[in-house]
Amino acid sequence: MSSLLPALDGGTRPAHLSTRVDTVIDQAIAAHRLVGAVVLVARDGELVHRRAAGLADREAGLRMREDTLFRLASVSKPIVSAAAMVLVAQGRLALDETVTRWLPAFQPRLAGGSAAAITVRQLMTHTAGLGYRFFEADGNGPYARAGVSDGMDLPGITLAENLRRIASVPLLYAPGTAWGYSLATDVLGAVIERACDTPLGDAVRTLVTGPLGMDDTGFFVDAANAGRLATAYVNDAPVPRRMQAQDVAPVVDGTAGIHYAPARALDAGAFPSGGAGMVGSAGDLLRLLEVLRQGGRPLMPAAWVDEMGSNQTGEWGPPDAPGTGFGLGFSVLHDPLAAGSPESPGTWRWGGAYGHSWFVDRARGLSVVAFTNTLYEGMSGRFVTDLRDAVYAAGTVAR
Repeated sequence: MSSLLPALDGGTRPAHLSTRVDTVIDQAIAAHRLVGAVVLVARDGELVHRRAAGLADREAGLRMREDTLFRLASVSKPIVSAAAMVLVAQGRLALDETVTRWLPAFQPRLAGGSAAAITVRQLMTHTAGLGYRFFEADGNGPYARAGVSDGMDLPGITLAENLRRIASVPLLYAPGTAWGYSLATDVLGAVIERACDTPLGDAVRTLVTGPLGMDDTGFFVDAANAGRLATAYVNDAPVPRRMQAQDVAPVVDGTAGIHYAPARALDAGAFPSGGAGMVGSAGDLLRLLEVLRQGGRPLMPAAWVDEMGSNQTGEWGPPDAPGTGFGLGFSVLHDPLAAGSPESPGTWRWGGAYGHSWFVDRARGLSVVAFTNTLYEGMSGRFVTDLRDAVYAAGTVAR
């Protein structure tokens, strides 16, 4: 961490890396797949590439800046998961204790009506049996009927009320018997609140963002910094469209899609969604990833980082990512050949629906953050693969 911080104010740009990465960024913007992006590449604690490109607000003509703020969506998950791991390292939370110790009222049941115990570890690995409303095939699935929020709309409810609604829906499978991406990190956020006896935003600040100087990261943007917040765009033809005040965009064909309210990021009263509700900068996330890559200090001992970054789910993992399992807060690559990836075994990766991706290859000393304002290209489109391949092809990651 200490070696990275000075580099964030300067850093070096090897010509071969810069050329390859800049070409990927420029092509994505020129082809109207992205409106704007901030890309940071660190190797062995040194920032070897930094670039803010394109527009933060196309209609206003505002250029992207390195300190631009973004709605993080699921990039919130590793931050909140890190907060939980700090509590584990401090002995204030246990991975294999049941959630009902902290949330007695949170007792979802199986479809047949039988009780099912969920552990903290199952929340963090997405093996708890929960789901997401946006995965439902239409607007009348069980989560939709229960009025569950996926954490990116403005439903006007509290976190406790959203948990009550989640618990009213039968589990999709018995906890610990399958993998399914879900609202589990929102439940984890409520566990953290109870364990700390403080609102989630305050807890995350005390446990993670405060100690690391991640001053741009929180659950809303105050008025003084509202002008730094990137406008959100949705991929469309011939150019991305500006996200509407209330918008729906399917992530996977045949699903109802995510309900978005971009103004949520400016609303201090919106409930803190641990899985999708944070706002922050690319530089802040890189600080966290580098702390974890380098062993966890000052947040936690290295053994807990190793636990967090180990594949906890075996062959279970995202169905669109072969060779990938899941750790405690993000995916873990276990078979690069199956994944068709140049990344090393054990590489951590995840993204966010507003248009973000990141990965950490500890074997190569590599951390990469790419925040964009264009969904879903910046999360799972060609840009993500092209950027990864450019970084590895540049040769700066060779050992």
